[in-house]
Amino acid sequence: MPAEPVPTGDRPEWRGHAVLQVPVPPLEPFVLARTRHYDLDYVSADPAFTHAHVTALGPFLDLTDQTVEALGQVGEIASGTAPFDFTLDTVDTFPNGIVHLLPAPSAPFAQLTAQLADAFPQCPPYAGRFAAVVPHLTLDALGADVSEASTRALVAPWLPARCRAERLDLAWYEPGRCRVLHSWRLGG
Repeated sequence: MPAEPVPTGDRPEWRGHAVLQVPVPPLEPFVLARTRHYDLDYVSADPAFTHAHVTALGPFLDLTDQTVEALGQVGEIASGTAPFDFTLDTVDTFPNGIVHLLPAPSAPFAQLTAQLADAFPQCPPYAGRFAAVVPHLTLDALGADVSEASTRALVAPWLPARCRAERLDLAWYEPGRCRVLHSWRLGG
């Protein structure tokens, strides 16, 4: 599913938004298929772009605010974060209807988000819309033909997904222009 758009201005280069995200390649076939189902404009042609991800911080800085210094700060945080293993197996649904997978353990994601949010207080997680930030991988949204049970059945062939967080990507989300802007290896 495409990321929810965040209004950032009227200039053409600001029609999208940036997200710092941890790619989850084992779930890419499933998430890519769901993205294709909902909106082809959010299917990226960039081979580095991973539709399946756990958001570390989003929305992130607008394009004009992504300075060498800011990107250097992200790089330092990524270098100081050791790669970590996690498993995705628990399907859950948020009150707003987003069906998702919960990573176990979730603490490394929460710590990464906290470090990034501390470094960039002008970019609160999810624009500050939620009191608690829950690390997750979005699978689908409830609807007439989508339930938590139907999503669990569809994603079952990919679960449990044993994964390793090895990099942090700065991804740009914009219809027809989704791509990776920068990427950092965790642990340097």
